[in-house]
Amino acid sequence: MLGEGWNPVLYFSNSNIFPFEEAQKRFDELMKVAKIYELEVIREIYDHESWLEAIRGFEKEQEGGERCRKCFAYNLAEANAKAIQLGFDHFTTTLTVSRFKHSPTIFAVGKQYERFEAIDFKKQGGFERSNILSREYGLYRQQYCGCEFSIRP
Repeated sequence: MLGEGWNPVLYFSNSNIFPFEEAQKRFDELMKVAKIYELEVIREIYDHESWLEAIRGFEKEQEGGERCRKCFAYNLAEANAKAIQLGFDHFTTTLTVSRFKHSPTIFAVGKQYERFEAIDFKKQGGFERSNILSREYGLYRQQYCGCEFSIRP
């Protein structure tokens, strides 16, 4: 995005991440990246209970199913509200960099927001590039999506 002239501001809400220590670890890694690229970071208050309420009834859904769609909806609504509050014309999500996330589902959820930019970060080797940069910068790579329902024993 920087190479294309964007001036991104990183927004970390992620109340879906469990436990809080995992959310903190991921935020710390985001701060390393922000420092490298000299990017501003906004951190939202961690509110796992609100996220649980948003996905209630879908806890047992298979990974990639309706629970994930509701999670995307929760997080994109948070990002949209912050974009409006700050007067930003655009927002997107880095969720699409993961080969485990179905970008068309994310885009279907995001299209309800006029400011949403449907950018598939896994295209053109984006996922592979994220792995290379993670190794280069010594970043932690999580082993599960984030919520307690995605932790594999």
